[in-house]
Amino acid sequence: MNRPPQIAPVHGGLRIAMFGGLINLVLAGVKVAAGILGNSNALLADAVESMGDVASSLIVFSGIAIAAKPADATHPYGHGKAEAISSMIVAGALLAAGAWIAIENIGKLSGRHDTPATFTLIVLTVVVAVKELLFRYESKVGERAHSTVVASDAMHHRSDAMTSAIAFLGISVAVIGGPGYESADNYAALFASCVIGFTAFRMFSPALHELMDAAPPAEIEHEIRKSAESVPGVASLDKCLVRKMGVSYYVDLHVVVDGAMPVRNGHQIAHEVKDAIRRSNPKISDVLVHIEPLESHG
Repeated sequence: MNRPPQIAPVHGGLRIAMFGGLINLVLAGVKVAAGILGNSNALLADAVESMGDVASSLIVFSGIAIAAKPADATHPYGHGKAEAISSMIVAGALLAAGAWIAIENIGKLSGRHDTPATFTLIVLTVVVAVKELLFRYESKVGERAHSTVVASDAMHHRSDAMTSAIAFLGISVAVIGGPGYESADNYAALFASCVIGFTAFRMFSPALHELMDAAPPAEIEHEIRKSAESVPGVASLDKCLVRKMGVSYYVDLHVVVDGAMPVRNGHQIAHEVKDAIRRSNPKISDVLVHIEPLESHG
């Protein structure tokens, strides 16, 4: 008997994407205003990163919504890959934002600078606290849902918190140091661009692995094999191939049974193996079981 689709984690991902997008929009506006009024290039650079967050949240929302669609005639395995594609788009946008920030501030290092206003430090303190809380909350949602795109969006919040902290440090040096230290603001923005680039790479890698059907963590295959071997009539297991599709896993398994066994019995064992595996892990959407006779194995 087929299980109903696992939609609760997906809905949770949609909610957190919407919430994160709204928070990012508000923070981006606050940073732009504070950066302009407070003469801070680091804060303006941080605002650009937050605007990228707004766009990424929209992409995350779209990716999760598409991934939640059921399988159809043209997508028999569902639409789960949309999550990985969304993650790669977010990573690309983050990398572009980091490059833009670096280029802009390298050009400003030799120019005249105004000392940033002290109130910008208060703004950044609030921003860091809010983004760190968002990171922690969304990370838990992504971990529970096994969602690559939600986890990537959580990393984006952590990246934003780090760039804001770096901006805080640069502005602090400029304010405390006074005349001659104004460029610390630009150096902070440059360092932040490096953090953004590193975060983009960390986001891109798991998404690419998922699109390439890379093997999931070894403990997942171990759990699958253990469940299958617990079924009466299973002599041993041969191949066990697992791939991730959005928040779900698909399994191809070769099960070895007594070669003298009637076909009907082998068919029944295959069903029992499939049911046992799906009971052991609700994230496993489907299991394709291939039966092999014992005497011809090896």
